Amino acid sequence: MNALARRRAQGEGEALEIALAGERVACDPAGVLYLPAQDCLVVADLHLEKGAAFARRGMFLPPYDTAATLALLSLVLQRYAPARVICLGDSFHDRRGAALMPAGERDNLAALMRGRDWVWITGNHDPEPPLGIGGETLFEVAAGALAFRHEPSAGTRRGEVSGHLHPVARLAGRGSRRACFATDGHRMILPSFGVTTGGLNVLDRAFHGLFDMPRALACMIGHAGIYPVRFEALAAG
Repeated sequence: MNALARRRAQGEGEALEIALAGERVACDPAGVLYLPAQDCLVVADLHLEKGAAFARRGMFLPPYDTAATLALLSLVLQRYAPARVICLGDSFHDRRGAALMPAGERDNLAALMRGRDWVWITGNHDPEPPLGIGGETLFEVAAGALAFRHEPSAGTRRGEVSGHLHPVARLAGRGSRRACFATDGHRMILPSFGVTTGGLNVLDRAFHGLFDMPRALACMIGHAGIYPVRFEALAAG
């Protein structure tokens, strides 16, 4: 776990509160979304057991990604203590990830889930319920005026919150890429949370048609908080 990730998870940056389809939500620098009215925390693309999945294919990565991701998630859950958690799909890197998770990480995850309403949204990496993990598995779930699913549906859709695309953004002319919450006030795409996940620039064609461009913002995760930047001020790459 790097120092910046630890600071974010411990709440050393300020969350950005915005209106999303009429609901007040908080974009947290840890890369999670919090809904105060529903006492619900939303996290996308954990990709647990990614290192193990790669190892099974002969590509060896350090086997610490699950432990590090769960440690970050634990810090966020301690801070918000939500009654409900929604995981927006690709929570496990492949179909075998949950079943083959080592006992220690399985126990850590069970402790995080205990006493909470926990929803696993199905993803393209994990289309079936996680074996032996518990919680509820759904394709889509609603909370207040918002609907939560893994992949963004085509066109503009008011109230949709999704993951899948791992949005990142870069300021034109300077700076490195930053994970971000992509939104136009109607819908939102969350950044990926897993420690070994990459990112896709919000100016990539995969995002085309998903946002009302004059309103589109990349809420970029910085050292001290979340910084909303209009898409027109961003650079590709």
